[in-house]
Amino acid sequence: MTRHRPEVADVIAQAAAGYRARYGTSSAQERILRDLGRCRTAALGGHTQQCAQCGHEVISYNSCRNRHCPKCQGSARAAWLAARAADLLPVPYFHVIFTLPAPLGPLALQNKRLLYGMLFRAAAATLRTIARDPKHLGADIGFLAVLHTWGQTLQHHPHLHCVVPGGGLAPDGTHWVACRPHFFLSVRVLSRRFRRTFLTLLHRAFSDGKLHCHGRLAGLADPTAWARWLQPLHRAEWVVYAKAPFGGPEQVLKYLARYTHRVAIANQRLVSVTDGQVTFRWKDYAHGSRARTMTLAAVEFLRRFLLHRLPRGFHHIRQYGLLGNRHRTTHLARCRELLGQPPDTGAPDVCESAADPPPRDVCPQCGTGRLVIVAILAGVGATGPLSRPLPWNTS
Repeated sequence: MTRHRPEVADVIAQAAAGYRARYGTSSAQERILRDLGRCRTAALGGHTQQCAQCGHEVISYNSCRNRHCPKCQGSARAAWLAARAADLLPVPYFHVIFTLPAPLGPLALQNKRLLYGMLFRAAAATLRTIARDPKHLGADIGFLAVLHTWGQTLQHHPHLHCVVPGGGLAPDGTHWVACRPHFFLSVRVLSRRFRRTFLTLLHRAFSDGKLHCHGRLAGLADPTAWARWLQPLHRAEWVVYAKAPFGGPEQVLKYLARYTHRVAIANQRLVSVTDGQVTFRWKDYAHGSRARTMTLAAVEFLRRFLLHRLPRGFHHIRQYGLLGNRHRTTHLARCRELLGQPPDTGAPDVCESAADPPPRDVCPQCGTGRLVIVAILAGVGATGPLSRPLPWNTS
């Protein structure tokens, strides 16, 4: 008998009632709990497939398609990666990370759409401004940014992963400007500019009355208290981290496959969900990425998981500069021309391990027959019969 692997859905089954009783829930949180708890179960319906060769039957249940579900990101990731492969250039790529200082975390939780948007805007403005400066690169760049709001232990830790080509177009568009080998832009310069840009946006939002401060932050509505609270952030060192460059476009795709459509925690990291306790694996980056395990009360695990709910319609993957949607095709064609890359070979194939799901129409029993859908299963509780044959299956 196959052993059941623990899932976030198991935590929801055990702890959702306790979470509601302790913290209450918003309609958006309730939707997450409902969708993830029912994902790929009979509650959402599905279909029955039968092998045309050996007659083996397989039942597949529908997915919830919730953006926060750890079981529903594969197809979206595959489609997105296939599209992004066409955007890659034959140059080294750099990985730059912008982190929101911890004191701003509680304010970000109360103003997610506003502050997460500021994080994107400040990081994008910082990269483009510094790169365009002749003292640094002197070029117009393009890049992709992905928002993550969690750390390894599910605590709130908003940060932006940016994947940036190692160079850009000269302002007059006549040539490609490459950065120095193994060096993109000064992290110290990026950090200072990022701090100034973000705090300028934050001050403007406060002056315009766009910030909501309640609970422990209610006192910040007073301008004097607000200025006093922000003062240390003007002096603090803001963390901007640049990793070693990727080897090339293929390595960029493998990286993006891991990072773009990730949720707060993957089911594979869960060790056990028993007796109101959740044990999961995490990497301790402060000690050389050492592998560790942590055990939390299931209600606390759920509280941390729900911290990372994104606002409805919020885009957590964005492209800027040369990769901006408006002129991306024109800009990329010019870059390829200057780099001597034929237009029709601009992108490597998206490797199967990174994006393409394995074929699902091959019978797992005989290994050769093709699975054919023979019945549609309605969701449990839906009106009408729970199962109906398809028109072409009258046997």
